[in-house]
Amino acid sequence: MRPGRAGGEVRGNRLAFDTVLTALAPAVWGSTYLVTTEFLPPDRPLLASTVRALPAGLVLLAVGRLLPRGVWWWRALVLGVLNIGAFFYLLFVAAYHLPGGVAALVVSVQPMLVLLLAAALLKDRIQPMQVAACVLGVVGVALLVLQPQAGLDTIGVLAGLGGAVCMASGIVLTKRWGRPAGVNVLTFTGWQLTVGGLVLAPATLVAEGLPGRITGSNIAGFGYLSVIGALLAYAVWFRGIERLPALAVSILGFASPLAATVLGYAFLGQALSPLQLVGAVAVVAAVVLAQPRQRPRAQISTEEPVAHAS
Repeated sequence: MRPGRAGGEVRGNRLAFDTVLTALAPAVWGSTYLVTTEFLPPDRPLLASTVRALPAGLVLLAVGRLLPRGVWWWRALVLGVLNIGAFFYLLFVAAYHLPGGVAALVVSVQPMLVLLLAAALLKDRIQPMQVAACVLGVVGVALLVLQPQAGLDTIGVLAGLGGAVCMASGIVLTKRWGRPAGVNVLTFTGWQLTVGGLVLAPATLVAEGLPGRITGSNIAGFGYLSVIGALLAYAVWFRGIERLPALAVSILGFASPLAATVLGYAFLGQALSPLQLVGAVAVVAAVVLAQPRQRPRAQISTEEPVAHAS
């Protein structure tokens, strides 16, 4: 086998692995609704967000024993607010004011925002296939989550759009700034989770307060959200942002409503309509369209990269 062909296959396999691994993060986040409704105290979404972010962040800080330096103090603050604190808060405001399907649909515009921000800040070229993937993904999410009786609320829509802007900005800025030299992805994740948790904590105390009673099921649910849903999932997510194009990572976020729909069917007895199945296929197709592609083998040499943003 020629060296260029062998190297191309190795890099192609690595690209596929990075894509699948990164998709696990939004798939895990899709389980948040199930865990929240079945294991956590009712009507305390901000508390769930704070407990999800802050303990995991502090653990990672304690393990890494490294704080930001220089310019990374304000960069960590910005990324922590965008990726965690403000995003979580706006998401839950949208969830309170809108039916869940509408909230998910509003937030699903974020890949298009990533496309525009990446063109402005990362100098990525916008290609027709990318636009098609964004539109197809939004349509798929709509078919998955929208209900006939869904209604609109101005505050909820604005909050959902604000959450989409936060998520899109966080992805693109994380891609643009990267990580400081000598800082591993777990420590980098810890900075952002800690900042996000510290931003959420005052809002939680003011808006919700603390529950009067915590059960074993509550502790198990909080533990899952903190360890699996935050510490591990965000470490995988930020790793993926480093290794994949910004839009490709952004569209992987569509795995979240898809996973939530599947889990609702499997564990909560929710029915899947034919339109939802069509929506699931559309979401998967959008993810495939947005992923980086290998060039034809005849164009592969030992000197040039084998993958580029689709």
